[in-house]
Amino acid sequence: MRGLRGRRERLSRSARAGLLLALLGLAAGPALAGCDEPPGREVNWSRCSMQGADLRGADLRGATLSRIDLRGADLREANLSGADLEFARLDGARLDGAVLLDTRLVAAELPGASLRGAMLDGARLDRAQLGGADLGAASLRRATLYRARLEQANLHGARLADATLERASLQRADLGAADLTGANLTAAALEDANLQGAVLARARLDGADLSFADLSGADLDRASLSGAQLRGARLDDALLGNATWSDRRRCRPGSRGSCD
Repeated sequence: MRGLRGRRERLSRSARAGLLLALLGLAAGPALAGCDEPPGREVNWSRCSMQGADLRGADLRGATLSRIDLRGADLREANLSGADLEFARLDGARLDGAVLLDTRLVAAELPGASLRGAMLDGARLDRAQLGGADLGAASLRRATLYRARLEQANLHGARLADATLERASLQRADLGAADLTGANLTAAALEDANLQGAVLARARLDGADLSFADLSGADLDRASLSGAQLRGARLDDALLGNATWSDRRRCRPGSRGSCD
């Protein structure tokens, strides 16, 4: 009897294992098949390989693209608004003029990617890798880039009003003429960065490292630089009226070039 009972238990376990494998197969099937689906709204290309794909002007709004491989892909003028690109690989991809409103790019890899004139308002780029990326004239209003890596990135003329760049790495980045009105740059690394003519009115730069940064002609009206590192920074003609200086002094209205 014990032998018969043991055989029945083994058969029962085997049946349960078979059912589990069958269910897993059903769950995995559509995900694999999704990689062959044509581009479209809400397409599921999660974990798919699309290296070098030509997706110019594609409508990928609301698409699931987490962990996708889009290295070297052409996504110029594509619409990726509301898409999920968490952990996506976009090294060297072309996204010039692309629309990425409220797109999720958390921990995405975009080193050397081109996003000139792209619209990224409200996008999530926390911990994204953007070293050497070209974001010239891109719009990143209200975007979050917490701990994002933007070393040597081009953000010349970019619109970053009310963006969150807390603890972001921006060493040697070009932020000349960028609009950073009300942006949060708390504890950001901005050594050797170009901020000539940038608008930083009401920006938070508390604890930021601005060593040897060029802030010539920048507008820092009412900005907060409490505890900021300013060793070797250039402030020629910078507007500092009512700014909170690194030593927590309040600069006088009309201060220019130095905190009077």
